[in-house]
Amino acid sequence: MIRETGPASNMKIERDYPTPKLTPGGVIVKNKFSGINFIDTYHRSGLYKRELPFIGGQEGGGYIAAASDEAIAQGVKVGDRVSYSSVFQTYAQYTAVPASKVITVPESVPLDVAVSCGVQGMTAHYLTHSAHAGLVQPGEWMLIHGTGSGTCQWAAQMAKLRGYKVIGTCSKSKEDIARATGVDELIVYDEAPGTSYEDYTSVDLVPRIMEITKGEGVKAVIDGIGLATYETSIDVLARRGIFVSFGNASGAVPAFPPLRFINKSGYLTRPKLNDYTVTRDELMSRANDIFGWIASGKLQVAVDRCFPLEQAVEGHNYLEAGKSRGKVLYEIPE
Repeated sequence: MIRETGPASNMKIERDYPTPKLTPGGVIVKNKFSGINFIDTYHRSGLYKRELPFIGGQEGGGYIAAASDEAIAQGVKVGDRVSYSSVFQTYAQYTAVPASKVITVPESVPLDVAVSCGVQGMTAHYLTHSAHAGLVQPGEWMLIHGTGSGTCQWAAQMAKLRGYKVIGTCSKSKEDIARATGVDELIVYDEAPGTSYEDYTSVDLVPRIMEITKGEGVKAVIDGIGLATYETSIDVLARRGIFVSFGNASGAVPAFPPLRFINKSGYLTRPKLNDYTVTRDELMSRANDIFGWIASGKLQVAVDRCFPLEQAVEGHNYLEAGKSRGKVLYEIPE
């Protein structure tokens, strides 16, 4: 429970919170896992506004404990093994979920992996398939920042499945992870003292990118780093390239003049997951791609750490310190 925004220590376990009620068209999921995502830290800190108080999290999975008549008519039933995302209040034993957002998990996919698919997997899918609006085509260059961590491990693999030529960046401690994604070129940064974060001043990225792309630049940049990388992301765009700014791991991108894009007639988008899973058909299309790639071995998902929910504070601190080498989860007690 978060009753006041601020540091991770503001999160408190409350054991007498009422179980959510079943509503028409919905289900109650008894959570086994909840994902920890950077957006959760933005809500907790107050960067993204939420009405106080609130339960953290927006991604989870477990078993359906109760189902409405409408959900049953849709083919969802009590006992189903499911995952879901874009639903608030998942750092809890039970979550009320619209049946339209529930994804039945194939037996071939472990539940912790399926929960990992929720925000990060779905985000990587829309970033590499949709958010660039077709301004990058197979065979053209895409830059993906932070390919050693979280969402962009997925994005790098999916970009290769789409046929793009991919340049990744990472810190030295995550070089092995980033190389395993199959990127065509990898630029490795030194690490900032006392952290696992890239020291973005340790490499002059623009000339390196221009050398790799023979002076043309990249047709799309996927940037979840934010403050430390946005200027470079703009500077390396090719003609009519697109800067996809989706995260703020190093801080929020400040306001800047549109004239920054005049040099190459560039584009900017600041997307979010909900706008790319608007319908159940769209949600399931992305989920089916992801689960299919996992089952066939084409997509590797790394679950890095699973904290007990009682260690909620430690989970957020771990993520914000840049230590993650894959998905970070909470395990929910019975």
